[in-house]
Amino acid sequence: MYQELKQACYEANMQLPALGLVLFTFGNASVVDRERGVFAIKPSGVPYATLKAEDIVVLDFANNVVEGSKRPSSDTKTHAVLYGHWEHIGGIVHTHSTYATAWAQAQLDIPILGTTHADHLTVDIPCAPPMDDQMIAGDYEHQTGWQIINEFQRRGLSPEEVEMVLLSNHAPFTWGKTVEKAVYHSAVLEEVARMAYLSCTLRPDVPRLKPALVQKHYERKHGAHSYYGQS
Repeated sequence: MYQELKQACYEANMQLPALGLVLFTFGNASVVDRERGVFAIKPSGVPYATLKAEDIVVLDFANNVVEGSKRPSSDTKTHAVLYGHWEHIGGIVHTHSTYATAWAQAQLDIPILGTTHADHLTVDIPCAPPMDDQMIAGDYEHQTGWQIINEFQRRGLSPEEVEMVLLSNHAPFTWGKTVEKAVYHSAVLEEVARMAYLSCTLRPDVPRLKPALVQKHYERKHGAHSYYGQS
């Protein structure tokens, strides 16, 4: 019944080790089917080397398994919260990629230093603050979803324009209109994190990208009169 959805989820998950974004079982991708009110996600603790499309688990937004014999990812409730509150999302990716996770562990936003960053965002990549003890002691993975949503509300950020976040002391989450876009954003985030780390290491007082260049690079790719790529 959900074979296409499971296959799409499997293929997205297999992109993560291929892109060097996950090690062992350190990550997951999910795909939503909004018409049927379900999403598919990687099973918990299954190595990518042995993962099969039939292993993928399908759940409803209340985290009830509707198809699949394996236990879903431990991050499933986080995905469910984001799908339930941000209706434009078609896919979500969570990794522990090295450089993005290093910024998260340092509890730092990734500053906008260069045009590669500006090709995708006009703001720093946000790092949500550490979760408070009450949230940690509660339904932790559910609260992780709210940690992301609350930080976007606090900063006045749109999840349609900023499709990535770091969680302090944890790791990154990315999303997109499709799961392919979510995977792409995960790879972009890791590369921008690496560039920013190297830039700050070479020059601790590295200047931020000029606002005029931020706007130019973002608008030429995403603006009303964009001219990047093929029409």
